[in-house]
Amino acid sequence: MAKEKGIKQVIDNRKARHDYHIKETMEAGLVLVGTEVKSLRLGKGNLKDAYATVKNGEVWLNNFHISPYEKGNRFNHDPLRPKKLLLHKREINRLIGLTKEKGYTLVPLKVYFKNGWAKVELAVAVGKKMYDKREDMAARDAKRAIERAMKERSRT
Repeated sequence: MAKEKGIKQVIDNRKARHDYHIKETMEAGLVLVGTEVKSLRLGKGNLKDAYATVKNGEVWLNNFHISPYEKGNRFNHDPLRPKKLLLHKREINRLIGLTKEKGYTLVPLKVYFKNGWAKVELAVAVGKKMYDKREDMAARDAKRAIERAMKERSRT
């Protein structure tokens, strides 16, 4: 994401692009309590095993771990509590239709603050097979080798 005014990226889910083919992305608001916001601003979150589900016309983010705020005492939150995502009704209906299809899942790609509001970039994704992952790694290695060779060639 380009450095736009008012956007501060906090957490990135690097594993998601390795494990899934990303079909579509959308931005959703994130409902948080006070100590979660403070902890997120310090970068104390983990999207590694997080996923989203649609229940009763609402979208929920599960397994998104936000570490307890150090100075939060008794007002601290449960680190793994489900967090509600804010989307328009038509976006939720679209997600319901997409997730009904076989193999599609909702995966959070990144969490960031935009104009002071916590946002999640949510992706509709399909899991990669092992051979797809190997193919991607081979392509990435080949690209690095080509860049290295071009760099060496330009030095001489």
